[in-house]
Amino acid sequence: MNQIPVADPAGHPGAGKTTLLDRIGAGRTLDAYAVDVAFLEEGLLAVALGDGRVAFIDRESAHPPSFVSVHDGACLSLAVDLQEQRVLTGGDDGRLVSTGTDGGTTEIASIAGRWVEPIVVSRASGLCAAAFGKTVSLFARDGSAVGRFDHANTVGGLAFDPKGRRIAAAHYGGVSLWWVKASIQEPKRLSWSGSHLGLTWSPDGKYIVTAMQENELHGWRLSDSVDMQMAGYPAKVRSMSWLPKGRYLATGGADSIICWPFHGKGGPMGKAPLDLGRGSESVVTVVAAHPRHGVVAAGYKDGAAILAQIDGGHPVLVKRSGKGAVTALAWSADGQHFALGTEDGFVGRISLSDWRTSS
Repeated sequence: MNQIPVADPAGHPGAGKTTLLDRIGAGRTLDAYAVDVAFLEEGLLAVALGDGRVAFIDRESAHPPSFVSVHDGACLSLAVDLQEQRVLTGGDDGRLVSTGTDGGTTEIASIAGRWVEPIVVSRASGLCAAAFGKTVSLFARDGSAVGRFDHANTVGGLAFDPKGRRIAAAHYGGVSLWWVKASIQEPKRLSWSGSHLGLTWSPDGKYIVTAMQENELHGWRLSDSVDMQMAGYPAKVRSMSWLPKGRYLATGGADSIICWPFHGKGGPMGKAPLDLGRGSESVVTVVAAHPRHGVVAAGYKDGAAILAQIDGGHPVLVKRSGKGAVTALAWSADGQHFALGTEDGFVGRISLSDWRTSS
């Protein structure tokens, strides 16, 4: 079993320093819990809110956000739709909805009494999937239902493989793997006792990792189903993000960013994780790796946020503590835009071509 090291306080950015949001960013409060954030084209930011609305924020900070009332209750999940300039949201009202930047909404599916989370999208196969409690439903680009996978327990995590040919669902007792185009099938089971609450599939397709109810991760190497345990976290791991090419998996759950090495034949087993340094005295709640460079963003329970390089150097302070725990982070696909959201509804964003030029 691999253990995370005790964090070294060296490299703490410090609360008194000027932040990136102060210098080159903008922020506003939306008066509702920021469930998740995602970038559409041209830097347009979508925010799913705890009061059931979706907010669209233009890259020009002077422009007020536009709001669309989508769910009768809270938004629980968010993903960029396969159709341009639209987002998918799941709600505690049992509905999966596609919302456009023009304010138009289309209900994709509804199951009364079910919470709809998580949602995942595969651009490689043109499919999206959402968990409705114990059921995972699969949809084509036009919103038509094309598959359904039932489980004995509530699904806590979903992920497509890199080619979009299989989908993995995490639940109590492990993971079920399904072929997306097979009409009649029994899933491949990856078993491990306990509740598996989140799931990620490595960019090279070789590994699946789950976040568990206990303060640890569990993983499988798919070529031979070998198990991997990554333990020692002081808190639950609620966020995982792969760095480019899947060389490292960045995780929350500790007071610093913990990155497990997945390059080489054995994955992380027998290797110590990297500790990228603290940005706060509290626990990392959310992580988001830059899509192109060895940079990881981390948000903390006390509201602070940092950027850190995988190859060392002091973390850069993005946001000071306050305004509620950081609940969401996102990079645009080209890495030119970065955003964060908090439980108090604060949303901050930065536009930059290379974050190091402003450090």
